Amino acid sequence: MADVVDRLISALNAHDVDAVMRCYRPDAVATWPDMEAGNPQEIGSYCTQMWEAFPNLRFTRWEKTACGDAIATEMVACGTQTGPYLLVGGEVLEATGRSVSARCSCFWNVVDDLIASQRFYYDQLQVYTQLGMCLPPVFRLSR
Repeated sequence: MADVVDRLISALNAHDVDAVMRCYRPDAVATWPDMEAGNPQEIGSYCTQMWEAFPNLRFTRWEKTACGDAIATEMVACGTQTGPYLLVGGEVLEATGRSVSARCSCFWNVVDDLIASQRFYYDQLQVYTQLGMCLPPVFRLSR
């Protein structure tokens, strides 16, 4: 079962959208901090957007643990933002030329050697800061 995760990571690193979509069940659900996708085509669209923003995006897996149909990984994602990056809220950050490196965790449920669900976590604040983005104003506490 854990082989599908290895295939997925390889497909992500190869920027092969067809191979990515073949790793998911037709009814798969995937979530990221900034989006939810309800089928392989939406998952592929999300990946394509990320590759456009970060053409050299790569994942390096540090750990992988499997228990039954559940698989967990810890990875680091690295890339340089040389294309438009769609931000939460729909704004687009034009190319900055800045590199990012972010630790991430992903949890998959696998059915019949295909991914049925995925929950991907990374620190958006860390990524936004590395891209040089100004953060929302600091809230002042009222007394």
